[in-house]
Amino acid sequence: MVVPSLRLQDLIEEIRGAKTLAQEREVIQKECAQIRASFRDGDPLQRHRQLAKLLYVHMLGYPAHFGQMECLKLIASPRFTDKRVGYLGAMLLLDERHDAHLLITNSIKNDLSQGIQPVQGLALCTLSTMGSAEMCRDLATEVEKLLLQPSPYVRKKAVLTAVHMIRKDPELSSIFLPPCAKLLHERHHGILLGTITLITELCERNPAALRHFRKVVPQLVQILRTLVTAGYSTEHSISGVSDPFLQVQILRLLRILGRNHEESSEAMNDLLAQVATNTDTSRNAGNAVLLETVLTIMDIHSVAGLRVLAVNILGRFLLNHDKNIRYVALTSLLRLVQSDHSAVQRHRSTVVECLQETDASLSRRALELSLALVNSSNVRAMMQELQAFLESCPPDLRADCASGILLAAERFAPSKRWHIDTILHVLTTAGTHVRDDAVANLTQLIGEAQELHAYSVRRLYSALAEDISQQPLAQVAAWCIGEYGDLLLEGNCEDTEPFQVEEEEVLALLEKVLQSHMSLPATRGYAITALMKLSTRLRGDNNRIRQVVSIYGSCVDVELQQRAVEYNALFQKYDHMRAAILEKMPLVERSDPQVDEGQKETKAGPQLLEAAAPAPTEPQATKLLDLLDLLDDTSGHAQHLPPMEPSPGEALVQLLDLPCVPPPPAPIPSLRVFEREGVQLDLSFMRPVETPTLLLVTATTTNSSREDVTHFVCQAAVPKSFQLQLQAPSGDTVPARGGLPVTQLFRILNPNKATLRLKLRLTYNHFGQPVQETFEVDNLPVETWQ
Repeated sequence: MVVPSLRLQDLIEEIRGAKTLAQEREVIQKECAQIRASFRDGDPLQRHRQLAKLLYVHMLGYPAHFGQMECLKLIASPRFTDKRVGYLGAMLLLDERHDAHLLITNSIKNDLSQGIQPVQGLALCTLSTMGSAEMCRDLATEVEKLLLQPSPYVRKKAVLTAVHMIRKDPELSSIFLPPCAKLLHERHHGILLGTITLITELCERNPAALRHFRKVVPQLVQILRTLVTAGYSTEHSISGVSDPFLQVQILRLLRILGRNHEESSEAMNDLLAQVATNTDTSRNAGNAVLLETVLTIMDIHSVAGLRVLAVNILGRFLLNHDKNIRYVALTSLLRLVQSDHSAVQRHRSTVVECLQETDASLSRRALELSLALVNSSNVRAMMQELQAFLESCPPDLRADCASGILLAAERFAPSKRWHIDTILHVLTTAGTHVRDDAVANLTQLIGEAQELHAYSVRRLYSALAEDISQQPLAQVAAWCIGEYGDLLLEGNCEDTEPFQVEEEEVLALLEKVLQSHMSLPATRGYAITALMKLSTRLRGDNNRIRQVVSIYGSCVDVELQQRAVEYNALFQKYDHMRAAILEKMPLVERSDPQVDEGQKETKAGPQLLEAAAPAPTEPQATKLLDLLDLLDDTSGHAQHLPPMEPSPGEALVQLLDLPCVPPPPAPIPSLRVFEREGVQLDLSFMRPVETPTLLLVTATTTNSSREDVTHFVCQAAVPKSFQLQLQAPSGDTVPARGGLPVTQLFRILNPNKATLRLKLRLTYNHFGQPVQETFEVDNLPVETWQ
């Protein structure tokens, strides 16, 4: 005999009265044991009461899987009280992962055909909650019949179930197309809202449905016009706006129907202008309708005046006190800046003010939009605002702000001097947050501007004397002092404030950089090379430089030690050719990404022939000495040394391993590995010359669709013989219409030079739907691993 158990109300009171988690577990375990015993006893009158208690236990997070079969029994019962609890249990305890959910298909089919409205409502709710694609295919015809039932209660639930079915299996679109045209004549707002949602799903997933429903655009326009002009209704009005939920859904559907279709767009232009001018903006409901109106205007073929009106509405949103509305306005303007740049420019001052927002998400969106607004006409004013923001922005925004300023300056710089000053300001303010190529770009820029060499070296010397903690600044300053140290000592630059620099001060500053615990190994390499070059540019004695170089001959850092040893050898054995070897570096030509492919192919032939030619067999040391003789011939004292066999003591073959730019390796072709609905992922590759086993992979994600990609996450995996390090991405939102791409760096170490295979997982939201794609890339170029 079953021991009497607690009623549901008594069970809730006892669980809430438990003072500790252990007491709560004890009460639940005891009651679950009694529920199991009652199920085994098979009392049909108590089954729905026991399952109701079990569902409450499930809602608290405790296991309740043993009640799944009891749900099936209750659903099959003829009693409504049993069906109600059984369907509720099925929605909570069953899903597509359990095969048991397929067992209720026949029960749902029988209940849908019974004609009892409450039972039909329960069956439709359950089907729309946990129905799998297989269940939807089996029950689609029953749901289609209920769409035209006289009861509004059943029709509304049938429409929502049809939406779920289309999402599960888009091939069912042909079944639901005919009823939708009739449902558009409904006066019941709930049914009409569900119908608009169903048509939206059909149009997004079926091109034939999109063409079919473009014929009903005038009818949709009339429905929306009626809502806009209707007076106050206690049943549908919210904050003075007539049914904003239905208005928003109709506007979304119009946006889909008018996209890339001039006839449909022309039919809705007047209505959109009416909605944009007559909607009340004092309440949040009106702002929601206005936002959807703006998005619709920008997506269809609207007239120019209407697009300007839409941008002005977003400009008013920027002045709103609600942070959410300002964030939505910034995001929307960022999407429009590519297509309506001049209209967005009118609100530039308001956008710049948003940089000072305390909310991190707002300031980040304002930064992205401010960088997108920079052009050749406003670059000076915008750079001043962005540099001021860089000095006070949060640390997590400094990298994005610094990179954006550098890219904008490189693209729109009015003069080379302004460009140099801008980069110096960024290096001084946020040097540790700049991109890796900032040092190379600035040295290239200074080298090309011959008339600014004296100005640049004096500015860099002053900045380095004030702060040596910014490593990129220290590297550029050391390089510039080494190259143009003679100009620094002359002191005749008219563009800067006059000040005199002594040789000892310059050497002391470089020694300070070498000895600083904040200096990176690369920075010390720049500094010791600068000292070495100053030995040919200073007029004083070089003993101090010799001493510093000799000290680092026993440095722990291998590369720094190697350079110091080679420089010592240059002082001791080849002092007569030191001036020729340490001359100013020639300009390195920038690689042009727009080089014609035909020219590359034309050059490929001679390069292959040259590579195939046999190399001479004379000793490497002899070739080096011949090269040194050629360099020394410029002074008129050429010395022809006889060939000599290389020995460990005379191994000077790496004497020319100075801190100069190495010849670039052959480029590795990029690869497109993913493309879906306008979202594209390209991989570009680079193998550093100094670390041939390391592969740098840059994943660039672009979005050419009309909707932003949000919450974008890219994950990667490699075989166990590899080592993979994922750097942080540049963002998690890929703007629509070819906006700023999202980039992420993969560092892959391949010590065994094995064949590379890469597995990627992309997770993001697009068109309001979550997307997850997992795929393997096994067609990587051979150059990535050989």
